[in-house]
Amino acid sequence: MKLGIVGLPNVGKSTLFNSLTKAGAQAANFPFCTIDPNVGIVPVPDERIEKLGEMYHTKKVTHAAIEFVDIAGLVKGASKGEGLGNQFLANIREVDAIVHVVRCFEDTNVIHVDGSVDPVRDIETINMELVFSDIEILERRYAKVAKQAKMDKSLQKEVDMLEKLKAHLDAGESARTFVVPEDEELQKTFAEYNLLTAKKTIYAANVAEDDLADDGAGNQYVAKVRELAASEGNGVFVISAKLEEELSELSDTEKTEFLADLGVESSGLDKLISASYSLLGLISFLTAGEDECRAWTIKEGTKAPQAAGKIHTDFEKGFIKAEVVNYQDLLDNGSLAAAREKGIVGMEGKDYVVKDGDVILFRFNV
Repeated sequence: MKLGIVGLPNVGKSTLFNSLTKAGAQAANFPFCTIDPNVGIVPVPDERIEKLGEMYHTKKVTHAAIEFVDIAGLVKGASKGEGLGNQFLANIREVDAIVHVVRCFEDTNVIHVDGSVDPVRDIETINMELVFSDIEILERRYAKVAKQAKMDKSLQKEVDMLEKLKAHLDAGESARTFVVPEDEELQKTFAEYNLLTAKKTIYAANVAEDDLADDGAGNQYVAKVRELAASEGNGVFVISAKLEEELSELSDTEKTEFLADLGVESSGLDKLISASYSLLGLISFLTAGEDECRAWTIKEGTKAPQAAGKIHTDFEKGFIKAEVVNYQDLLDNGSLAAAREKGIVGMEGKDYVVKDGDVILFRFNV
């Protein structure tokens, strides 16, 4: 999974990135501190894979991973090159979802580019820049396809879709709310545009430490972000980037104790992962053995052959059966052999829909 982090300057973007990835991206109290995109890969915490590793005495434990891309703070006019914003937007076209960091705290020591804290205004500023950037992409595509359509009439349906889509974006709407024609080819083409406003968004409401214990329930700014996100069908999680930076310096034990003292159940990374998986409809299945225990991220509803293909394309091509057992059942029985004896290991075929926490041994022939 790949997530792009966006937001206005000085909202806590790079501080959050630093704490999530411990990558040491520069964070300073002035706009355009981040020039080149920062990229960090973070393992997804999952105690299930750790416990399987212990049970199998495995040589290697491999967690699922999230790649974060942090770009420079965007300002009004970014899509037209203001603050070099447009070249940064290109860096997040390939991400699965956008993490939009929004400032929901007052602090006279931290400059706000627009002079006051107003998360809805800030979100609208960023969203319009994403819309303008998408329009630019569509205009280039339209010029190319409209010319080709004069010689190839089969392209006219894409030209028609482009005209309607551009009019939709020109009205200030996002590509997420555009109704793509029920045509398999057009739907595939639409996905290939990789429009920023077609991507799911998770709002990271950055609050002061005092607002974390009640998950921002008493914060008027967070309430506004939640209301907006609900109307868009997007997600929200509350975080204190400053606190996360402090937590990133602690051991796992110290981190747990520190959060408990604050009355906070989950770290920012845990909240973000949970929000991301939920919003994108993702689950994890597991593979286990003496050589490696590993977690694999797939879309909810994925069938066994396609899950096998996540490991290797040959597994999908030559798929025969999937030997499946629930993670907890496997752990409770102590071994796959013992679980087989109990009759709780299933031999599943091509139509089996993989569930979160399934431990799978794929049988294939190529």
